[in-house]
Amino acid sequence: MAKRIGFVSTRFAGTDGVTLEANKWAEVLEKAGQDCFWFAGELDKDPQKSFHVAEGHFLDEQNTRINASVFGKKLRKASVTEKIHALRALLKVNIYEFIEQFNIDLIIAENVLTIPLHIPFGIALTEVMAETQIPTIAHHHDFYWERIRFALNAVEDYLHMAFPPCLPNIEHVVINSSAQEELAHRTGLSSTVIPNVLDFENPPVADWEQTRDFRESIGLTPEDVIILQPTRIVQRKGIEHAVDLVGGLADPRYKLVISHEAGDEGLEYAEWLKDYANRQGVELFLISTHVRDPWTKPGVNEKRYTLWDVYPHADFITYPSLYEGFGNAFLEAVYFKKPLLINRYAIFVKDIEPKGFDLVVMDGYLSKKEIDRVRKILEDEASRQQMVDRNYEIASRHFSYEYLRRRLNFLLTNFFGTAL
Repeated sequence: MAKRIGFVSTRFAGTDGVTLEANKWAEVLEKAGQDCFWFAGELDKDPQKSFHVAEGHFLDEQNTRINASVFGKKLRKASVTEKIHALRALLKVNIYEFIEQFNIDLIIAENVLTIPLHIPFGIALTEVMAETQIPTIAHHHDFYWERIRFALNAVEDYLHMAFPPCLPNIEHVVINSSAQEELAHRTGLSSTVIPNVLDFENPPVADWEQTRDFRESIGLTPEDVIILQPTRIVQRKGIEHAVDLVGGLADPRYKLVISHEAGDEGLEYAEWLKDYANRQGVELFLISTHVRDPWTKPGVNEKRYTLWDVYPHADFITYPSLYEGFGNAFLEAVYFKKPLLINRYAIFVKDIEPKGFDLVVMDGYLSKKEIDRVRKILEDEASRQQMVDRNYEIASRHFSYEYLRRRLNFLLTNFFGTAL
């Protein structure tokens, strides 16, 4: 019998990693006959299956005032506590309504019980789970202890209570082995590792007709070579190394294209990066206004491209991140059979590198050796094809929808005694 599954988070919209991964889980679950529904402060899902509560967004005005009062401080005023619980009460009522309206059998909490961008939301959901004992998968992408911005705070009591909570009806899922170890060390909670995945059983099909005007729309000519940085513009992505690569290639045909916006971590780095690229003589193309989530249909008469439209046009991918919880852009590059440069961030070293992928790898800095190898790959089609084919085959074994399906079967069997 099909289960009615409720995805819950502050946002299911756009191209952030949490939204994209939740969409993949929903796709696998729905193909197995399950029904999926959505609860968030921002949604671009089917309205018939969505429950929108504006106060649930992490950028809600009440919530941002609370965050400003509790992070970077040790003391919490009683008035702030009252505001937290007032918003918690409102969200709790709405979560109950969501469960009742769609007759939810299982909740999948996407990062809302992991990183405290919305403390009242996390508390509200924790209380609902404790009171109903509804089966819950808490899908954790990045914990608060991994972010410096949460190190000094006045809400340790709430962090221990709800980020994440310790309840018998919760199965915890993390996206890498380091997070699994740290969660166990800090909280005593066991968890299942499910890395980010893609549908490697079904290779992507480029719609060249749909994107025939893509290059022209962002100001590129047919002769230009696209070096794609498929991430948000935030400092931990190390995008200055991508600028250095394009500068080091010293060929005016090579253009650096960045697919996403600056995100929720400030605009200072984006402005610095533009200035840095200008000083390096590197042409930078920012196309976030053109790009949308590949799982979301555009509106009427809306001409926007998805990441799936952009990747086929790329000649090379840069991914010089300093830190990643896993690395969606890495998998996407492999999925579209594109060669890539990657920095040896910790999770890559532990969970990805041992699989044997053929990549251009830098270790904290970009040397002439890496630049020369990138140039050779761009100029040698035969070796490039051999490289990307090998990478695709490896990823098919370790990061596919089939792997996700098996792990979800394990979790659902724990709850309901039957698999998908």
